[in-house]
Amino acid sequence: MVLVFDGNLRQLSHLMTNLPFKYLNKMLLKTYFQCITTIAACVLFSTTFFAQSYTSYFTGNATDVVTNPTGGMCLMGGATESDQAMQWFLQRADGGDILVLRASGSDGYNDYFYTDLGITVNSVESIVCNDASCANETYIHQKIQQAEAIWFAGGDQWNYVSYWRNTAIDSLVNDAVLNRGIVIGGTSAGMAILGKAYFSAENGTVSSATALANPYNSAVAVDTAAFLKNTFLENVITDTHYDDPDRKGRHVTFMARMMGMGMNAKGIACDEYTAVCVTPDGIGRVYGDYPSNDDNAYFIQVNCALPDPTPETCSNGNPLTWNRNGEALVVYQVKGTTAGTNTFDISDWETGSGGTWNYWSVNNGVLTETTGVQPDCSGLSVDEKGSDFSVFPNPVADVLTIQSSEKVQLVRIYTTQSTLVLSVPFSETIDVSALPAGIYIVECVSDNGSAINRIVKR
Repeated sequence: MVLVFDGNLRQLSHLMTNLPFKYLNKMLLKTYFQCITTIAACVLFSTTFFAQSYTSYFTGNATDVVTNPTGGMCLMGGATESDQAMQWFLQRADGGDILVLRASGSDGYNDYFYTDLGITVNSVESIVCNDASCANETYIHQKIQQAEAIWFAGGDQWNYVSYWRNTAIDSLVNDAVLNRGIVIGGTSAGMAILGKAYFSAENGTVSSATALANPYNSAVAVDTAAFLKNTFLENVITDTHYDDPDRKGRHVTFMARMMGMGMNAKGIACDEYTAVCVTPDGIGRVYGDYPSNDDNAYFIQVNCALPDPTPETCSNGNPLTWNRNGEALVVYQVKGTTAGTNTFDISDWETGSGGTWNYWSVNNGVLTETTGVQPDCSGLSVDEKGSDFSVFPNPVADVLTIQSSEKVQLVRIYTTQSTLVLSVPFSETIDVSALPAGIYIVECVSDNGSAINRIVKR
């Protein structure tokens, strides 16, 4: 039995209290009191701390440091990490403390982050949540508040959602991103939970074939309940392991479900060994090992040039059809390189370098990919990501309902070419039955300015 003391008396007392009686021999007690009298020497260490609801693995300096993290997020597709993307992630922590949150596994990231990548950080701590009660642990709360970077490991995303959603953990992580500018990221399941919408895997995983055959199969668990927040992922659902197995079909199905929820659906996906690293200005650099390996990231959006971009058939028990003459979705495919030279701007979803544009469409459950062109979305403002009101139903046929946290005075509706077609005093219901079918921009004007959202009129 080996006991490693890290300088934290509360942790040591906990260990001593919960050790089996057979270990409480004279030698162990002697070690206990020797450590108490030599706290000053216990600065740099590696230790494991066990508690009922979580297990902690700590490497580095026990004294917390406060640095100036530069923010951003790293989306990793799974399998072995891209070292260059992980170096980018660690550099943005500015030498601070790295926290790895997970619900399975152990300390695989500790040495990798602390020494193997050549980036100086103060400490690395992996906390494995063993059950949902870990969300109530003040020790974990403190570690989130002290972290300059938080990494979500792979595993089962339903554990993450069911353990952390609507708890102090997701609140503290969101606060750290918003108010302290920490960098966050995740791989596999850890990437899957970072969008506004997410595949929760509540009912297990789902294949592309199953999802395309029935978008409302119980395994197609698309969730939008508030969880982890990031401005640039407001209308985004992510997916991972894109090349093993093929997950394009299920990802498109997730987006079709989002459209039925009134969301302007977008998707970001990564092959294995591939990462998208996004700075706070929205520029995403794609890391991988191309041309040695065919590593890709995908940025998927609804074709804004279509009069009606919604799925033709997305209903329970029927195969998905989202065809729109073979141009339903526009996809920017980017090769990942070790230098991260190829980019895509997710603040405008138009500007990219080093990639190719493609069309994706689905006809009776069969996904087709063809060569495409960059969409012309000049009539759509990127400010819609910051809208603070909701509109439904979307698509709408006759009456549009508007809900807002602001006191709205005026509602204006524009075409995508910025032509004003309706301007009325605010009402919770607006009659739009006279508008031709197509895409429109709804603007709500309040004392604090204006916000916009996009609707589809059938």
